[in-house]
Amino acid sequence: MAGIYIHIPFCKHKCTYCDFTSFPDKLGFAEAYMACLYKEIEMRGKQLEKMTFDTVYFGGGTPSVVDPKYIYGAMNQIKKCFHLAKNPEITIEMNPGTVSEQKIATYKRAGINRFSIGLQTAIDSQLEELARIHTVRDYLYATSLLKGENFSADVMIGLKGQTKEDVRKTIEVAAGSGAKHISLYALTPEDGTPIYTDYLNGELPDADEVAEVYDYAYSLLKEKGYRRYEVSNFAKKGYESKHNLNYWKRGEYIGMGLSASSFCCGKRFTNTFNLDEYMKCLLSGFLPVIESEDVKKEDAKFEFIMLALRTVYGISATEYKKAFGTDWKEDFAKAYEKTRDYLSEDGDITRIKDEYLYVQNQILTEYMN
Repeated sequence: MAGIYIHIPFCKHKCTYCDFTSFPDKLGFAEAYMACLYKEIEMRGKQLEKMTFDTVYFGGGTPSVVDPKYIYGAMNQIKKCFHLAKNPEITIEMNPGTVSEQKIATYKRAGINRFSIGLQTAIDSQLEELARIHTVRDYLYATSLLKGENFSADVMIGLKGQTKEDVRKTIEVAAGSGAKHISLYALTPEDGTPIYTDYLNGELPDADEVAEVYDYAYSLLKEKGYRRYEVSNFAKKGYESKHNLNYWKRGEYIGMGLSASSFCCGKRFTNTFNLDEYMKCLLSGFLPVIESEDVKKEDAKFEFIMLALRTVYGISATEYKKAFGTDWKEDFAKAYEKTRDYLSEDGDITRIKDEYLYVQNQILTEYMN
């Protein structure tokens, strides 16, 4: 598998926890930015004309904040410049406060067949605290426009003042709206974001409290028929995100747009984070890459282990040997011995036991060493 990621760096308002490359005050640059993005798509398409791509993902920022004609245009350019697989999964992220019937209709005409909606919480006061621009009512309106469609809802835990009852209500709203997929993310207070002050002041739940809420949410989602297939991702059967699975299976992907990262042809590379520099590069006929490195074999082995253990699919000894020609338990013998009590074995598959999956970072640290 291989995926295409498109970054749209505009939004209406910066959320208190957001450290992504996004601009609430530069929407006026959208037309010029998209013209440059179309150029990058053309240039990358020529480089990768022999590859077939199975997924396309529009992320941000808030892709749904720009005029839908730009998303339509980007998809036309992708179809023109890249070879897509039959029936590719095409996803767009949407903020419920920016959705309209006309936008949804345009997205569908463009070929988008999966929608990722940022609910975060079903408690309006918490949405306001996070500086989200939508209400629960906006979310319900957005999902009413997507009745029968494949859509996912994002839910956050670890919020200030959030109770288990709040989480229960949020999951019930997400599930009741018809979401086929629910992403359950723990709030990560990043340095430089407004919410980091709350963290420094001790106003956010500690790690043990968040872990307890996660276990509670996991039980609720399981009861409602959502199967956990990765630490933060739950889906009805057959509705797992193919785009994200490609990341976790260490598949190749090309990222285009401001700050987009790629893993392709044995290299990892990243575009500039500077909007002016991004547009100047493409207007001058250059790709806007600022970092590029070959992936060393030892790094690739660790990536394989780390990504596989994040999922319920685990490590396939057969796939590892096919990729690297060695046995993973021999390559990581010390780490395996230290962590084997947390692992389960099923034929040639090794995975983290269900009860330890949420704290997998502590287990993976051993493999990093």
